[in-house]
Amino acid sequence: MKTILISEEGELNAVADALLPLLTAQRIVCFNGEMGAGKTTLIKVICERLGVQDPMSSPTFSIVNEYRDTEDDPIYHFDFYRVEKLQEALDIGVDEYFYSGDICLIEWPEMIKELIPENHLEISIKLVGDNGREITIASHGG
Repeated sequence: MKTILISEEGELNAVADALLPLLTAQRIVCFNGEMGAGKTTLIKVICERLGVQDPMSSPTFSIVNEYRDTEDDPIYHFDFYRVEKLQEALDIGVDEYFYSGDICLIEWPEMIKELIPENHLEISIKLVGDNGREITIASHGG
């Protein structure tokens, strides 16, 4: 487990750089944090570091967005905030995404925790002070 303290958004590049080497072995990344903690912002920075050129936004209503990295490999960005039943996630084929070997970045994983593969990274973001964030990176099952 690794904890990184940041005081401004510009420091997220360092957080993304710490995460990128871990993505070779663990392709599923769960982002935990309260509304407004910066989950989507961190995901955007990670995607930018992976070479995504497409506009990025939280897939709150579509549940999943697909981006392409510099190698034209897909990166899937999920937002399960509005999911009320596991069946909704199953209906969009989350198992196919999660076991595809492609990077899956997941906001609100607690809504579908039974479906998250054992081998995953967990990023927890906590608000600290006025603008600070405490970001914890934990590896599970890897």
